[in-house]
Amino acid sequence: MAAVGNLHLERGIAHKLAGEYDAALAELRAALAEEPDSGEVMHQIGLVLCFTGEFDESLEALRKAAEMQPDHVLTLLDLGKTEAMLGMYEEARATFERVLAIEPGNDAAKKQLALFE
Repeated sequence: MAAVGNLHLERGIAHKLAGEYDAALAELRAALAEEPDSGEVMHQIGLVLCFTGEFDESLEALRKAAEMQPDHVLTLLDLGKTEAMLGMYEEARATFERVLAIEPGNDAAKKQLALFE
C-alpha cells in the first residue's frame, strides 16, 4: 500500500463494514486498479465476495491474496474459514496449519483445527 494509504481501500472497507457490498466492491476494484499487487485489497475483495454469496470468486480472491502476502495471518485465517465453510476440510486444515507455522500460538487457528477433531 502507498505510504499515504489507498483512499479507495479505506472507503471499500467502510462500505463493507456498513453492509454496502456493491459500493464496497466498486471502491475495492478501484483500489486494485491503483495497486494491482496489493494483497490486502485482494483480501478485502475476497471477503466482500463471500458476504455476497459469490463463493467461487471469493475463494479465488482469497487464494490470490494468500499468494501475494504468504505470511499474512488474517488473510490465511479468512481463507481457511472460507474453505471450511465450503466443505473443503483438507484444504482448510492445511491453511490453519500454515497459520500455526507462522504464528504457533494463534488461538483462532487452534480453535478452527479443533473443529476437525
